[in-house]
Amino acid sequence: MVLEKLSSSLRDTLQKIARSIFVDDALIKELIRDIQRALLQSDVNVELVYELSTKIKERVKEETPPGLTKKEHLVNIVYEELAHFLGEGSREIAITKTPVKIMLIGLFGNGKTTTAGKIALYFKKRGHKVAVVQTDIWRPAAYDQLQQLAAQVGVDFYGNKQSKDVVQIYRDCERQLKNYDIVIIDTAGRDALSNELTQELNALNSAVMADERLLVMAADIGQTAQTQARAFHDAVKVTGVIITKMDGTARGGGALSACSATRSPVLFIGVGEKIDEFEHFNAQRFVSRLLGMGDVATLLEKAREAVPEEKAEDLSKRFMAGKFNLLDLYEQMEAMKSMGALSKLVDMIPGFSQLKIPKEALDVQEGKLKKWRYAMDSMTEHELMNPDDVNNACMERISAGSGVSIQDVREMMKQYHQAKKLGKMMKGGNMQQMMKKMGMKG
Repeated sequence: MVLEKLSSSLRDTLQKIARSIFVDDALIKELIRDIQRALLQSDVNVELVYELSTKIKERVKEETPPGLTKKEHLVNIVYEELAHFLGEGSREIAITKTPVKIMLIGLFGNGKTTTAGKIALYFKKRGHKVAVVQTDIWRPAAYDQLQQLAAQVGVDFYGNKQSKDVVQIYRDCERQLKNYDIVIIDTAGRDALSNELTQELNALNSAVMADERLLVMAADIGQTAQTQARAFHDAVKVTGVIITKMDGTARGGGALSACSATRSPVLFIGVGEKIDEFEHFNAQRFVSRLLGMGDVATLLEKAREAVPEEKAEDLSKRFMAGKFNLLDLYEQMEAMKSMGALSKLVDMIPGFSQLKIPKEALDVQEGKLKKWRYAMDSMTEHELMNPDDVNNACMERISAGSGVSIQDVREMMKQYHQAKKLGKMMKGGNMQQMMKKMGMKG
């Protein structure tokens, strides 16, 4: 989970509201104190924390809206004010013309080049023709790194390893770039924003006429983010921010809130080291996930990327008709794999975080899925299409051929039969039976 410590603290705070008998002044004071402590530990600026606390105190005096209890209203106030605090809403990069030119700027060590590859993949997945351009003439490995990333994600690469003129590098490929929907220009950094860097970026931008100038900042810089965001904005008119390394630090709250304070909207966040661990930032969705309320919209986006809509609809029909087989289960597993780590997906499912499933347990479940894929690779086409024909002798052969234990093979078959049974219950509309099986009252 991104900002796991902050998330855990905020969820504990909401649990106090749920367990309380009354919403009184004592509860409000304790709630605000807990939120302040959680945000300060996440490196959010003291003044910003005070502003947020004041807003919550003022809104608690509001009359409770019809249809809500005082507890629900209090939780809603916390949610809305945190979302507003982190930027309120989101901004998409609109593709209203081609090519849309995006310049990535920032200091050394913040992950600009890796981010160029990630944002290229992000737009490619959405059906756009993308090219990346390397203009970093200061870091020797930058050219090779971006070239390799471009090949990895399947987009075109431009640059000139020998040239020391950033404007000329762009001019040399400018004509070819007109054939793309999105052009991402990676630029050089420095250890600090200097006159030299500002002049270089402004000269390049004058040639490029970038539609977006996105500042790439690492989450672990904490409160320094506010100074950095303001300095870059004053120098080159930043249009948005990308925050990297959000998965590996407890200090990311400082970077998020600082960007909001300087009116530089966060457009994307890097949520892991892998090339596809990159998300469009939406303040409401992000806060919803932090508070354990889930993020269904992002989950559905990931699902649509992993499984085309027509295929998902066909699989759903087969499932409901009871024609579900191991090939279908395999496709589901592959889709889950491409959606990301299971431990990150469960945070997007409303209410799932309340179960407090240990990360170790989720890692074990991912390990099982991996073993099941190995087992399926050792099955015949007939067995995959007709799992009901798989007997003990077949399972022993599958185990020996795949190197997976017989127990894991049996568990996979059990999972298939349970999924098939669920499909039949859904087809029959027997909701009472389903709810009873799930331990719920009708």
